[in-house]
Amino acid sequence: MALEPASLQGILAFVQVVEAGSFTDAGRRLHVTKSAVGKSIAQLEQRLGVRLLNRTTRSLSPTSEGLGYYEACVRALSEIEAAQSLLAARRLVPSGRLRVDVPLAFGRRCVAPVLFEISKRFPDLTIEISFNDRRVDLIEEGIDLAVRMGDLDDSLSLAARRIYAQRSAICAAPSYLEKHGRPRSVDDLANHGVIGYGRDGVVRPWTVKHADGHVGKFVPRARLVLGHGEPMLDADLAGCGIVFLPTWLAADSLKSGELETVLSDCLVEDIVVHAVWPVTRSLTPKVRVVVDALIEHFSSPTWDAA
Repeated sequence: MALEPASLQGILAFVQVVEAGSFTDAGRRLHVTKSAVGKSIAQLEQRLGVRLLNRTTRSLSPTSEGLGYYEACVRALSEIEAAQSLLAARRLVPSGRLRVDVPLAFGRRCVAPVLFEISKRFPDLTIEISFNDRRVDLIEEGIDLAVRMGDLDDSLSLAARRIYAQRSAICAAPSYLEKHGRPRSVDDLANHGVIGYGRDGVVRPWTVKHADGHVGKFVPRARLVLGHGEPMLDADLAGCGIVFLPTWLAADSLKSGELETVLSDCLVEDIVVHAVWPVTRSLTPKVRVVVDALIEHFSSPTWDAA
């Protein structure tokens, strides 16, 4: 039986409604109105002669028939996307819209420049970049690729590639060290003003190497607690105390002499950074070109050298 264009539109609308959980969010993804989505679903149900969604004033959920139909639709759409990806791969020209989500400071300083270069190389590729320190739901929010710092959720819905291992250093401004002296060990930090990273009343521990060589967690008794890396750098430069900063953030200030490393043998790798994308979507050329570029960029031994 031949499919009409309208039926394909209904399938796309139905899949988006199930994944988004509402007509409004599905319409936003499809760039159509809420009413247009509702009309497409109603027409699809009429053609199939079955109710696909349970509708209440507060929620939408697939019926048992709708869930089976959704799974079949996802498989079919995945095959279509794979075929399209194969054609695109043969052309080797990334194109279309790519939605990327990155951490705020790390994304702006370290990831965005890579994306800017890709944008210049591929004029047929439209890149939309969102900057978030919250962990977004890629599937629910329609994100094609995200850069995540720290541990990954053990989600079967996401594929991942390691792109970078963040190194961090204990730093202070020369003005602070002249006034308060230089700590000789991690234990000495208890006698110094410490700038900590924290949110919701919780200060994040540092990953440090102690005098006996073992690496462990150190919870600073911070006199100044900030919830973002760049203000922490500003506070360190202002001589407010000693801080644990990633080298990608502190490198320029260390090179210029505005900051000095303290306990330099404590430089450690403390956070792993991954590129992640929905596993239900094949690694399309537009995603692959970004992942490959990020791996190449962060593989350089000098890009964040402190």
